[in-house]
Amino acid sequence: MALIDALLNGLTLGGVYALIAMGLTLQYGVARIMNLAYGQMLIAAAFAAYALFTTFALSPLLGLLLIAPAAFALNWLLYQLLLTPLVRRAKTSEALEVDSILATFGLLFVIEGIVLVIFGGNYYNYDYLGQVITLLGSPLKANRLLALGFAVVIGIGLYLVLHHTRRGTALRAVAVSPTSAQLVAIDVRKAAAFAFALGGGLVAASGTLVSMFFTINASMGVVFTMKALIVVIMGGVGNLMGCLVAGLLLGLTESLVATFVAPGLTLAVTFGLFLLVLIIRPTGMFGKAGA
Repeated sequence: MALIDALLNGLTLGGVYALIAMGLTLQYGVARIMNLAYGQMLIAAAFAAYALFTTFALSPLLGLLLIAPAAFALNWLLYQLLLTPLVRRAKTSEALEVDSILATFGLLFVIEGIVLVIFGGNYYNYDYLGQVITLLGSPLKANRLLALGFAVVIGIGLYLVLHHTRRGTALRAVAVSPTSAQLVAIDVRKAAAFAFALGGGLVAASGTLVSMFFTINASMGVVFTMKALIVVIMGGVGNLMGCLVAGLLLGLTESLVATFVAPGLTLAVTFGLFLLVLIIRPTGMFGKAGA
């Protein structure tokens, strides 16, 4: 029974990790933006969902329909105003990565400061769909299963869009080689802006769902950024299915270690697994050599 509990908890936790990381894999893989403010954007969305639920009694699932499109628009505007000048002056993708790290590192503190002014430094939580469901004899909360379901649906949906639509093909072309994409009349700047905005919408969606069962604080965004970055690199930068598999693998590993070894070792094992993948497959489990 303990093994089944650990496996089911690991799958739900891994689904959350994958859901959180999907937006970053688009921003980093397509737009070449290493967004260090990513986790703080998730926290901002989580607080927005909390405020809508506690003030207007609006369920997070309905709030998702407001928060995700608003985040998409804000991230598109952010790309145009803050990141486009960096893209124009960067002579190589490596230079753009460095510039984006510095810019989004500052943005992290701006977002954190705004959230602190509005909500303060206290911890907040609320319970939505907290009913316990028994699955294979193991108790699980409905909200965590919902997050896992969203991760799978979003991952499969984005995979189909990227591989079976013209816009998706353009995004994949930009992810492989922006220079070559320009040669076939793809507007690289528009594609990158769209990918960055879509990643912002996805992280807002994940923040809204995570708020249903996580206790949130204005300063904890860096934790989510770290987890998302580990999942993205383990799965292969820009690979959505790799992101899903890596998230589930990470969640299962942490759950099994916490159940059968010691909860205090989960962080060490997480980084150990991350380093092992990098040693064996430097481009990630689903990454392509030379990509």
